[in-house]
Amino acid sequence: MLVMEKLPFIFSDRWPHRLRRHLAFWIFWTSFQGFLYSFAAINRNRDYWESLPHSMLESLIFMIAHMFLAYSLIYFVIPKFLLKQKYLMTSVITVLLFLATACISALLNITIVDDLRLDRYGEEYAKYKLTSVSFHLALLAGLRGGLTIGGIAAAIKLMKYWYLKEQRILQLQKENTEAQLQLLKAQVHPHFLFNTLNNIYSYTQSNSPVASKMISRLSDLLRYVLYEASQSEVPLQKELRMLKDYIDLERVRYDDRLDLDIQISEEIGDYKIAPLLLLPLVENCFKHGTSQMIDQPWISLHLDMKGNRFYMRLLNGKQRKLASMDDPRGIGIMNVRKRLELVYPGRHELAIKNEEDVFIVNLSIDLEPSGEINKQAFKPVLTHA
Repeated sequence: MLVMEKLPFIFSDRWPHRLRRHLAFWIFWTSFQGFLYSFAAINRNRDYWESLPHSMLESLIFMIAHMFLAYSLIYFVIPKFLLKQKYLMTSVITVLLFLATACISALLNITIVDDLRLDRYGEEYAKYKLTSVSFHLALLAGLRGGLTIGGIAAAIKLMKYWYLKEQRILQLQKENTEAQLQLLKAQVHPHFLFNTLNNIYSYTQSNSPVASKMISRLSDLLRYVLYEASQSEVPLQKELRMLKDYIDLERVRYDDRLDLDIQISEEIGDYKIAPLLLLPLVENCFKHGTSQMIDQPWISLHLDMKGNRFYMRLLNGKQRKLASMDDPRGIGIMNVRKRLELVYPGRHELAIKNEEDVFIVNLSIDLEPSGEINKQAFKPVLTHA
């Protein structure tokens, strides 16, 4: 995304940027706490600059508890519960984490920090400790520090999340607008197109049943591209039906030479998916695989659903020393990756391997359910051709 390119230190997920970002945050926080602790009551009778190094050391020790809380919130509570609208669990776990952080901070205080202060101040601190410091007060002090660092860490995480989400929406709108413009530039009037296809279909029904069937498939495919694909999401069954129509059209030109294995799980249910997301992957199988093989071309496509997670495993044979299916110059693969990042950020995994004799594509996506889908619109099939 453009904002990541302009401000990589803040938004990039690459490890060098993330490491520098986190180091900068903890250095700032430790320094701030160190300067703040230098004004504590126990240091009031001593020179400020003499107390500062000791306060910095104490701040570094307490950072153990603060890091535990901050990373628990931003990498566990927020993504696993808050962003999934599980507010009750978010509240319960957050309270428990704050209490655990206060306990850790108090234990650090009475086991490490107290010994350091006794070595530094001697009897003066022992008297101060006996009259003013207890585990209860240390617990409250740890809770106060936890509330501060927890609030700051959560605020940064949420602001970054909402800003990136807004940028993704804007980018997606821009991509959709550009795609619609490109479609309009090359679009033939749909009524003319379908009327012509219908005429050809009627003519070939008696003369060439195979051609008639192909025209019918092509008509369904074009209808889907022109009307269904303009939506942001479509029923998964319709997307898979379109995919099967495309495969059937491609299969005709191979006669009986193509070994085609399509397996669609019976667990495929009422879910939505971005339109035309899977087609470029299947299209590449024919373009880079079967069309280049002289003997025994083959394709294997397995589709499954586990919970709300959609799985696609796609394999095809290929000639050796062919260009990679995952070639960065390939527009189709680039578009798939880009759309996945825009539409399903953090909710997908795409792995493409180029082995010596086979291309392997593994894709999984978290999909949203849809109550408007007719289950009879697409029946799972198991075919071996």
